[in-house]
Amino acid sequence: MEPATHSKDTPTDPGYPPLVLRLRPVLELTQDQFLELSSLNHDLHLELTAEGELVVMPPAGGESSNVNAGITAQLWIWAKRDGTGAAFDSSGGFVLPNGAVRSPDSSWVRRSRLETLTTEQRRRFLPLCPDFVMELRPSSDRLSIVQDKMKEYMDNGARLGWLIDPEQKRVYVYRPQRPVREQDAPETVSGDPVLPGFVLNLREVW
Repeated sequence: MEPATHSKDTPTDPGYPPLVLRLRPVLELTQDQFLELSSLNHDLHLELTAEGELVVMPPAGGESSNVNAGITAQLWIWAKRDGTGAAFDSSGGFVLPNGAVRSPDSSWVRRSRLETLTTEQRRRFLPLCPDFVMELRPSSDRLSIVQDKMKEYMDNGARLGWLIDPEQKRVYVYRPQRPVREQDAPETVSGDPVLPGFVLNLREVW
């Protein structure tokens, strides 16, 4: 018998768009249940919207994963040198003030905010919105989907956000109560003043 193969339209393909499951009013996931569900399905990227919808995303493709790792590495190196906060990769979960559980591709939180959390809180999804968030647009996602997510971060307290679209070589810069600023094929983008001195090298992304 021939082994089963997946078509390019199956959820195991990194180009497959996110699957959104509407759970309410049939099921109301608690944060503990969602944490356990995420642990049981560590090969999937799961998020929970403020409306209680479960968002299921397949693992990233090799190219996207490599780009994201490079961006996170740059942020992590700067954060260690700067010392005023901590950097997180895409596996880090955050419970936003609106109740959504999100996992930005890269993020950073001021150390003074982390120090207010208990040891137990730091072991779980962090109950806060990061000061800085970065999302890498997958080629399978409509731009509006990622833009809505960026707006949600800003509405919930983020002070700086970058939406990076490698395919279009474009960066969207988000700041509270300011118009979104677009940059076409920039070689670098600065995190000042939220990330003082941090300059992301995009030559390795394009």
